[in-house]
Amino acid sequence: MKDLSRAVRRHRGLLAGGLVAAAVAVALPTLAPTPPATVQVLAAAHDLGPGVRLTGSDVILLSVPRSLAPQGVLTSAGQVVGQAVAGRVRRGEPLTDVRLLGAGLVSDAGMVAAPVRLADPATAALLHAGDRVDVLATPAEAAGSAVARTIAADLRVLAVPPADDTDGALVVLAATPEVASRLAGAAVRSRLSVTVLAP
Repeated sequence: MKDLSRAVRRHRGLLAGGLVAAAVAVALPTLAPTPPATVQVLAAAHDLGPGVRLTGSDVILLSVPRSLAPQGVLTSAGQVVGQAVAGRVRRGEPLTDVRLLGAGLVSDAGMVAAPVRLADPATAALLHAGDRVDVLATPAEAAGSAVARTIAADLRVLAVPPADDTDGALVVLAATPEVASRLAGAAVRSRLSVTVLAP
């Protein structure tokens, strides 16, 4: 018994260290948080320009926490290959149904997608999907002193398709059918432009 006491005193530090290590080993599983549940989502493999028609090499699968996955996120390349993106997409950004041109472009009931050709292509280059704009009309036959009038206010930009060879530049706006009709009528007799509203 004396030998045991002497051995304990001699190795007290080692025994204390062992007990601390055992306590830590028992406590760690309790203290470590449970990893969050993840889900595989489709994301852009690299930066994408508006109107780009997607191929398999444009997308990748990423694992993200289920709680952070956006609503309407896409999960299979088969859902997007051949479809065009509505606006600029950054590398690694998850792709959702509203980021693609197509049936999901207008999600608000009672709204339509109204294509509007702006007189100045440089203006369209400044726009992104999600921006809000007022549409202005200037009579086409008027001299340089003509004043533009607002014909539609606070419309959301749905898409900015790539520039084509025609005059001006096309943008797609969410509008009520009545406003879309007004925009189409104004485009016949006027030059259209937009002002971008503050977020």
